[in-house]
Amino acid sequence: MKRYAILTVGKTHSGKTTFARELEQYMSNSLVIDQDNHAAFINKHYGKLMPTSGPNTLKYTLTHTIVDYAVHETNLHMIICNSNRSRKGREELLSYFRNKGFDTIIVNFDIPDAVLQERVKRTTRGTEIFRSASSFDEVLARQQADNYNSDAAVPVVGEADDLFTIRQENDVPFIIQEICNLIE
Repeated sequence: MKRYAILTVGKTHSGKTTFARELEQYMSNSLVIDQDNHAAFINKHYGKLMPTSGPNTLKYTLTHTIVDYAVHETNLHMIICNSNRSRKGREELLSYFRNKGFDTIIVNFDIPDAVLQERVKRTTRGTEIFRSASSFDEVLARQQADNYNSDAAVPVVGEADDLFTIRQENDVPFIIQEICNLIE
């Protein structure tokens, strides 16, 4: 059976988790792996192990362990629900999945910053996933600055086997249908 790895790419509050959960409902034999769940778990149960600065290597290690287990011990398609904004990080993840025989899909969330800022203002999401930020406003501001100061990069054709872009909420049903058609 051909297996797929679908990576979501986008800033906070762009709709990645909502999309991933909805796709999972339509795509049989799939699993959402959401790094925010791992961050909340670590913060709640293992806060003393959290690095005080630099990358959150504990969160990445936990995510990698779960992904590796799912790849080797199941026949599920993977929906990786992270920001995945780093080109280098995406390349490593896509390479891992290709080496394991997966076809790859990127779903890029290109939602205007004004829409994201409005969503952040209205959010009811908890902040238990944070290690160093104090609010989603701060996370969004950091991500906006990252566009100019880091490895953050918009996905391009050729990075994955297929690339889809969501620019507004109305795009979601069409993209989900396109992915389901591709996989079946």
